[in-house]
Amino acid sequence: MQILIKNGRLLDPESGTDKVTDVLIEDGVVTMIGADLKLPAPKKRENGRAVGADDDVISDESRIIDASGCWVTPGLVDLHVHLRDPGLTYKEDIGTGAEAGAHGGFTTICAMPNTKPVIDTPDKLNYVRFKAAALSPIHVMQIGAITYGQKGEQLADITGLVDAGAPAISEDGKSVMDARIAMEAFKLAAHLGIPICAHCEDRNLVNGGVVNEDANAIRLKLPGIPNAAEDVITARDLVLAAETGGHLHLCHVSTAGAVEMIRTAKAQGVHVTAEVCPHHFTMTSDDIRTDNPQYKMNPPLRSAADRDALIEGLKDGTIDCIATDHAPHAANEKFGSMKTAAFGISGLETAVPLAITRLVEPGILSPLELIRRMSSNPAKAFNLMEEYGDGKVAVGNPADIAIIDPAEEWVIDRKKFVSKGKNTPFDGWKVRGRVKCTICEGEVVYKDGGFYND
Repeated sequence: MQILIKNGRLLDPESGTDKVTDVLIEDGVVTMIGADLKLPAPKKRENGRAVGADDDVISDESRIIDASGCWVTPGLVDLHVHLRDPGLTYKEDIGTGAEAGAHGGFTTICAMPNTKPVIDTPDKLNYVRFKAAALSPIHVMQIGAITYGQKGEQLADITGLVDAGAPAISEDGKSVMDARIAMEAFKLAAHLGIPICAHCEDRNLVNGGVVNEDANAIRLKLPGIPNAAEDVITARDLVLAAETGGHLHLCHVSTAGAVEMIRTAKAQGVHVTAEVCPHHFTMTSDDIRTDNPQYKMNPPLRSAADRDALIEGLKDGTIDCIATDHAPHAANEKFGSMKTAAFGISGLETAVPLAITRLVEPGILSPLELIRRMSSNPAKAFNLMEEYGDGKVAVGNPADIAIIDPAEEWVIDRKKFVSKGKNTPFDGWKVRGRVKCTICEGEVVYKDGGFYND
């Protein structure tokens, strides 16, 4: 397979490249980057019949993509996705979730372990790995659980999970409340060289809350979740990371207090990385006008001051990554009151336009810096760049590439989501920026209609 991407604006954070150029892909690998590249004579088909070498010929084995006006970026990497497989496949499964990822420009997604059963043994992890190999158009990495059954009582087979391919461990959906067990996990993770992905939430402080604890909660007559619920565990886990030398990766940061603690910890040499979700840097609790379950997520939408702190953290590098926390649900689970509906929104297919609209268009991040936070930084956080070549476009590297039109305006329509989960508060939003093509290991796994020059 040969693909020649012409006239695109290559944004490669790892090399610092930001220029209009061509990219040639052959047999799954980037083979040339430069101006005015020509498509080499295609290889012969298996039956021996030669294919013409004319640049205008588009065959099964050679394609030219005109990327004029578009960004050509490393395939995006999402460190925080819920694929609901095994056990909850009515919400999502590995195939549909991975297809949604490809639609969103992602070539690698990392699945959280809070499935049914929980991914707490190598055999369970291998179920995901083998199914992804059969069904997924992109790379699916399965994160392992910290404790058996995510009960917080006994460490899972973490060594076995890592040997089976887990890039990290997490108790996502909750925190390991027992600090002694959490410290044991940090020590083992440090020994194995993997990060602990922490969902920071003191369940006692949550106390049944469903929205941010502020005037909007009072207006809506809904129980609130204080910032302290996140901040207390954030502080604890930063201390444990400092004490053990472990790598702490903080999931879906939502409070100004957490941002400041991360900033201070980094200055003190603590090994910490952090992610923020598009919904948290885009909306606030003020956007919740009615008791609408589409706005129910965990952590909740916070105040304007919190949102502004997240944006500043992205801008100054305190927050390393943008992740979606893609959390698909069936329609009946996001119906009725926020008091009873499920937490979470579907995020893989809206991340790019929301980030361009809210961060690039206002000049908060440059295009290169945005792509850094969606590709190379996540890849480095989970050691995926070193091991698999994720997060960069370079000669000799696997051809995992997204092509994005940053100028296209469109309206989000949840009915058109590839994901089974249509749950989103962004339905009907006018946004700018659209993924036009996703290439994984040199294969076109998603393309917008009419994008090829045939």
